[in-house]
Amino acid sequence: MHSRSQQLTDKLNITIRIAGQAPLALQINREDEEVCRTAEYQVNRLNSLWSDRFSNKSRMEVLAMVAYQFAQLYYTQTRSQERAAAELAKFEADLDEILLDVDPGRG
Repeated sequence: MHSRSQQLTDKLNITIRIAGQAPLALQINREDEEVCRTAEYQVNRLNSLWSDRFSNKSRMEVLAMVAYQFAQLYYTQTRSQERAAAELAKFEADLDEILLDVDPGRG
């Protein structure tokens, strides 16, 4: 169990900026900083690419497209992980059945 002071030091205050909007102040777990910084970078990278590619769209339309792209990726990954977990559970159940069904007298 962490002490109160250790819990506070496990937190980190960071500021991110998405698509040139006002800075967002976040308090995150220290171990999540790399993920947060990578997410900021990737969102800004795609926003910049698509702003150039879709110059006929407003900044908000492009940002909405970027948000949708990342949401779609998130839910695709979530579904994939759920399927993998179900397959693993089935495999474990099948393996348990095989291992528990071994007749010790057949040796």
